[in-house]
Amino acid sequence: MNKWTKGWLISGTAVLMLAGCGGGEETNESGEETYKIGVSQIVEHPSLDKAYEGFKKGLEEEGVAAEFNEQIAQGDQNNNQTIANNFVSDDVDLIFANSTPSATAALNATKDIPIVFTSVTDPVAAGLVKDTEKPGGNVTGTIDLHPDAITNTVKFMADQFEGKNVGVIYNAGEQNSVAQAEAVEKVLTDNGLKMVPVTVSTSSEVKQATESLIGKVDMFYVFTDNTVVSALESVVQVANKEDLPLFVGEKDSVARGGFAAYGFDYEDIGMEAGKMAAQILKGEKKAGDLPVLPPQNLKLVINETAAKEMNIEIKEEWKAEAELVK
Repeated sequence: MNKWTKGWLISGTAVLMLAGCGGGEETNESGEETYKIGVSQIVEHPSLDKAYEGFKKGLEEEGVAAEFNEQIAQGDQNNNQTIANNFVSDDVDLIFANSTPSATAALNATKDIPIVFTSVTDPVAAGLVKDTEKPGGNVTGTIDLHPDAITNTVKFMADQFEGKNVGVIYNAGEQNSVAQAEAVEKVLTDNGLKMVPVTVSTSSEVKQATESLIGKVDMFYVFTDNTVVSALESVVQVANKEDLPLFVGEKDSVARGGFAAYGFDYEDIGMEAGKMAAQILKGEKKAGDLPVLPPQNLKLVINETAAKEMNIEIKEEWKAEAELVK
């Protein structure tokens, strides 16, 4: 493995030294072997940020010390590719790709440097791996879609709320989002509901797109689309004003004002990815030998403040099942 020299400059991010124990040709001041990790993230938003924090914790728990170069693509695929190409030129030991576009760009840039992704919904459809159990090649990671998340969320909508039309806002340029939109539409149809979609290209379009659904929908569903989630407050503002329930795809978006989700913690999938990266860096496993892992924990989460803002009465039966947050 190549090591990162102390003189390597990092723009826009701090160098983090994680506690660990090991040996190597180059070590840090504590005598620890230190690895170079390039971190590529499509945009900044709390879910992806938590996944990155979890990744670092996963490495730390496994006793791996690393220096990170974190780069944010600002939602631009051209930036994504430039970031990945630069990591290859810098000969990093591993690329941590935090989103589907980031992982795709990394894989386009190298078939040699190991890539560990997270915050990816369908790695097979995205062309990242051929098989989640046996990825092969130089890539593996964790996904951000529990097998039951969409089904449980839609069933909750159908069973507990009046109205049939569900507004779905997503970026059709993200493979991650296209896969989810297709899955959501099928499950909605199976439950007697109808998807009313509107697509965006950038986060600046999210509020206008949401407003375009007023009068056409009975509720909103924002799944784990990076573009829309990065501007979630725009959707929350419209949902609150119009008294329309806003269902979201994960716990962080509930905390930001979504009404409810059958969700998980992005820090958890980031941590699992970090532990996978540790095995690769230690030479215990190759990336392609590690199965892609889904979220391990799924729970109904309801935001009491959001419920009040959207004029939703929280039923006693929900309280027995859900984690309530404010």
